[in-house]
Amino acid sequence: MNLTKREQCSRERQRERKRMNKENFGIVKVWEATVRKSQAITKKRPTMSVAHADDDEPGPDQVYDERVLSNGDFYTGQWVDNVPNGHGKYLWTDGCMYVGEWHSGRTAGKGKFSWPSGATYEGEFKSGYMDGKGTYTSSSGDTYKGSWVMNLKHGRGTNSFSNGDYYEGEWRRGLQNGHGRYQWKNGNHYIGQWRSGCMNGNGTMIWSNGNRYDGFWEDGFPQGNGTFRWDDGSFYVGVWCKDGKDQNGTYYPPGNSDGNLDWDPQEVFSVDLNDCKVCPGEKVLIFPSQKMFNWPGMEGIGRKGYDGNVKPKRTSTDGKVSNYSWENGEDGSFNGLEGLGNLQLEGSVNKGNGTPQLRLKPAKKQGLTISKGHKNYELMLNLQLGIRHSVGRPAPMTTLDLKSSAFDPKEKVWTKFPPEGSKHTPPHQSSDFRWKDYCPVVFRTLRKLFKVDPADYMISICGNDALRELSSPGKSGSFFYLTNDDRYMIKTMKKAEVKVLLRMLPAYYNHVRAFENTLVTKFYGLHCVKLTGATQKKVRFVIMGNLFCSEYAIHRRFDLKGSSHGRTTDKPEAEIDPTTTLKDLDLNYIFRLQKVRFQEFCRQVDRDCDFLEQERIMDYSLLVGLHFRETSYRENGDSDKEGAPRLSNTDMDQLLFDPTRRASIKLGINMSARAERTVRRSDWDPQLVGEPTGELFEVTIFFGIIDILQDYDISKKLEHAYKSIQFDPTSISAVDPKQYSKRFRDFIFRVFVEDT
Repeated sequence: MNLTKREQCSRERQRERKRMNKENFGIVKVWEATVRKSQAITKKRPTMSVAHADDDEPGPDQVYDERVLSNGDFYTGQWVDNVPNGHGKYLWTDGCMYVGEWHSGRTAGKGKFSWPSGATYEGEFKSGYMDGKGTYTSSSGDTYKGSWVMNLKHGRGTNSFSNGDYYEGEWRRGLQNGHGRYQWKNGNHYIGQWRSGCMNGNGTMIWSNGNRYDGFWEDGFPQGNGTFRWDDGSFYVGVWCKDGKDQNGTYYPPGNSDGNLDWDPQEVFSVDLNDCKVCPGEKVLIFPSQKMFNWPGMEGIGRKGYDGNVKPKRTSTDGKVSNYSWENGEDGSFNGLEGLGNLQLEGSVNKGNGTPQLRLKPAKKQGLTISKGHKNYELMLNLQLGIRHSVGRPAPMTTLDLKSSAFDPKEKVWTKFPPEGSKHTPPHQSSDFRWKDYCPVVFRTLRKLFKVDPADYMISICGNDALRELSSPGKSGSFFYLTNDDRYMIKTMKKAEVKVLLRMLPAYYNHVRAFENTLVTKFYGLHCVKLTGATQKKVRFVIMGNLFCSEYAIHRRFDLKGSSHGRTTDKPEAEIDPTTTLKDLDLNYIFRLQKVRFQEFCRQVDRDCDFLEQERIMDYSLLVGLHFRETSYRENGDSDKEGAPRLSNTDMDQLLFDPTRRASIKLGINMSARAERTVRRSDWDPQLVGEPTGELFEVTIFFGIIDILQDYDISKKLEHAYKSIQFDPTSISAVDPKQYSKRFRDFIFRVFVEDT
């Protein structure tokens, strides 16, 4: 029989494949024996249901094959387009093994990864990463069961440690973070807040002997206000400090008994907490995503070592590919990325549904760090010393029903801060100064009302990290400072603004107490630093919440008033970046909110504007920040810059709608919306709101009402009269509060619409 050339080649390939399989049969058996031997180190554990490659019949485009790769690795399973796709098993020469689902040459779906040490991970994979729900059991017997994101414990999960300890709660980037419960094998347990694997924030430690501590923690130790109680009913209330310098408090014996008067609070640090060390657990030395694959023609896929020279492509379930850099160092920590704020979204122009392409410059942190030598360095030190003193000072428990005397403008507390220290203040390296707290009981209660943890508040403002000063003062001449974690903004104030805030403080307190979702600025403290000596300089400042403190990068920000005169940005287009605050005539979007959110938004804007109108306030703004979820996010037109961290749409959806994040979504914060691009008519009459174009962008939106301390005083009345002669009275900012409120609402309700 005469065979065609194609048939002859086919038969030769089959004979060659049989020969190679026969030769390598022994090699495969050796590696399988190695894996079985290494896994026998630990006790047998139940396995998840993962279909073996042999159990599935190949589809029309699938091929089942066994291959020994060029580096000695072995794969057996299903193939499509010369890469694994379906079910399969991969053996590395170092004894690691993966059995489970594959997608386009990468581990994706459910699977099991095992290490030569006997450690295993069973659960969900995405692009080679442990990602989703899964269980990791270390070689020492530690077991974590819960959520993973990009190889790290992230979300809710439980960890049983081999030494008998147990943790259940929230995780972030591989460490306990958020609310959680840790129980030691000796019966002691802690319930409360965590940060970066340490007890940090408000929490309770209960010892097996019945003693307990309720209060604030920092880096695993009591710090700040707290109460230690004995099971006999006695207790100690005071300010706690590990080094003992700022330790002070009062002991209350049980009943009429003298109690333990010789007790030293430092015993809590030196004795009671000795048996309360948090187990660090076993570190993963190499992650599944760091293993290399050597498919024919695609050698070297995966990471080479830990130097980041080769970035993995991540294929999401929607078939899109992205690079990302939530990469782990050898210690399992992230390499230089702080949260998700720095992630850049992949190019995802969906031509099918008309989603447009958007080019934006990379987001960056605002401001200049105030380091030694900066003109305001001493002022920053004074501010931090004062805040720590104010917040850490023992105070009786406050109720939300405050007496009218608490709001008296004369209700102030002065404290001297000599450099050598005093009975109530620590020694410091700054100059001599005096510190004033305005209405301290009111602002302490406001922080409680806004659910601000006192320890977190102090750490943000007074921790080791310096403040950042924004590049230029605002229009009013005030300077702005940001805490390093972006949670709080500090603004210097004129005396007139302080008077306005104190005047409206009772109404403000009642308003924010009545409406939990108010959009008006949240005030946390009002203070003054007075330098002693010849200058006698006074610096007044208010501490506020930063609306744009989020894991998501803010790509565009707008300050909207509803007026047109002077409401454009002076910067040329080329200089506009994510830190630029654009104005009314720069706005080129309308924002579409879901029906329920839109109705809630309208009600709250009306309530807030009614409050501001009654307080005779004008010139306020709606500050809006946008995070574009579907963008072609590139710098200076670079179409595909290697190494830029990105997430696909599906990956971003997973992070946006993670149940652990839903608690942080509320009116004006982390809200999903759609931004529709608008264009203005090219005639001489500028439109405040342009015409919709139908180009829609998926966004996460932030908004709030700011600059609420300008009352309609004589200077504003004169400004209105003067400008009304030159310009259209309806176009200027300085107008009567009632007129301002109406114009502001009319404008905002044209910019924000219901998404139909």
